[in-house]
Amino acid sequence: MENMLVFCLILLSVSVATSQSVIDSATFLRCIVRQGSNPPDQTSEVTYIPTNSSFTTVLRRRIPNLRFDKPTTPKPLAVVTVKNWSQIGTALACSRELSVQVRIRSGGHDFEGLSYTSTVPFFVIDMFSFRSIDVNLTEGTAWVDSGATIGELYYRIAEKTNAFGFPAGLTPTLGVGGHFSGGGYGTMMRKYGLSVDNVVGSGIIDSNGNIYTDRVSMGEDRFWAIRGGGAASFGIVLGYRIRLVPVPERVTVFTVSKTVGEGALDLIMKWQSFAHSTDRNMFVKLSLTIVNGMKAGEKTVLASFVGMYLGGSAKTLNVMNRDFPELKLKKTDCTEMKWIDSVLFWAGYPVGTPTSVLLDTTVSNKLFMKRKSDYVKSVISRTGLDLILKKLVEVEKVEMNWNPYGGRMGEVTSSRTPFPHRAGNLFNIEYLIDWSEAGDAVEKDYLSRAREMHGFMTPYVSSNPREAYLNYRDLDIGSGGNSTTYEGGKVYGAKYFKENFERLVNIKSIYDEINFWRNEQSIPVRK
Repeated sequence: MENMLVFCLILLSVSVATSQSVIDSATFLRCIVRQGSNPPDQTSEVTYIPTNSSFTTVLRRRIPNLRFDKPTTPKPLAVVTVKNWSQIGTALACSRELSVQVRIRSGGHDFEGLSYTSTVPFFVIDMFSFRSIDVNLTEGTAWVDSGATIGELYYRIAEKTNAFGFPAGLTPTLGVGGHFSGGGYGTMMRKYGLSVDNVVGSGIIDSNGNIYTDRVSMGEDRFWAIRGGGAASFGIVLGYRIRLVPVPERVTVFTVSKTVGEGALDLIMKWQSFAHSTDRNMFVKLSLTIVNGMKAGEKTVLASFVGMYLGGSAKTLNVMNRDFPELKLKKTDCTEMKWIDSVLFWAGYPVGTPTSVLLDTTVSNKLFMKRKSDYVKSVISRTGLDLILKKLVEVEKVEMNWNPYGGRMGEVTSSRTPFPHRAGNLFNIEYLIDWSEAGDAVEKDYLSRAREMHGFMTPYVSSNPREAYLNYRDLDIGSGGNSTTYEGGKVYGAKYFKENFERLVNIKSIYDEINFWRNEQSIPVRK
């Protein structure tokens, strides 16, 4: 009897090893061929496995973060560059059959690489070819596929009219699918709120390949969840129907920069009370960077007040002289332009750059990157600001963007969408650290600096929970691995979604009870 038990255990171990070993790229491709044969849908023709000469090019074309583009980075079994709904269904059928995890990539801008990496066998469904944009001026809406970039969206709107725009991010190569599903904010959020506050419809495919083409068929709960709750936890979003927003004929942009020696501390102190309470047509972001000081080898903080007003320069100066006279904004600091040209300004392009550059989906100047985030609910004291600026100099490599809230952001209730960071927030902080040198020791040093600065900010930011923004993905605040439990998910879920986390878990438990859609920070099921 004992010998028989040993024999059975040996057979079991061999069986497990065999089943694991056969889940390779060739096996996956054979599944794609078989599943896509009746009726033929050509999925195999858009499936790239590592032996394909184009695999590396296809995989890397939307990897902007070099931290996840190393020889040691886990590679997918395949990249399926789907072109239609049927091909998505075929790929999902193989995911179910082979128990292989799927990652969904729109723009590839997930700061932790979760849309194209995993620690378990996986493949990527790349939405790059889903880039249709249909602008309907009669209805004041547009349909935008999830694989389109926000740059393409901005361009297509402006191609039809200069009277409308859309509130979304600053980086033109951001994919609509990921950006919108995490909330999506930009320079018009004080006027019109987030991207998701202006989403009126969507389409989604579930794990069984069922297609829901509108909010009625998918259900209001699921429609709520994919507008700020991270759509990758609930299915594959095909696209969003958005409500366009009015923009004036001219907007005004400006930048005023001062070092600590030039009075930056006083200006930052005033900015805290001004930026969230001023005219909602005004958006003034504060960027804190490290520059050379007056003495050799000395470093100091440069505070840049980068603003846009939805209107002409005369009105801009009136508002700024009334609400922030200390900045001493002058007419020569201001540049009037069309709203579409302001998109290029915020993206860092020189004035006069053709708007057609927004159609370029190529991610240039790739860097190693890390992001972290915070929310500030009370004015930081002058003493606190002084300590923060000194710490920035000490840490040296970290930059900060302070993005003001108020206006429309304070009027939308925290439960209207999964994005909960509404009234009561003065501004959001984005911590940026980018570098170009390769090497594990270099990366460890830079990540340590980011974490040190983030840790130093603890007394000045939200607490219980310490809130964070999903689109500034940060695995440091919690990770559930590839088998996220409710308790594990709550660690980061409460920070991203606050009270909305529980509703997201309930919806997940109904529509994806087997936890098919999962990653290191996905919404878990209830049990």
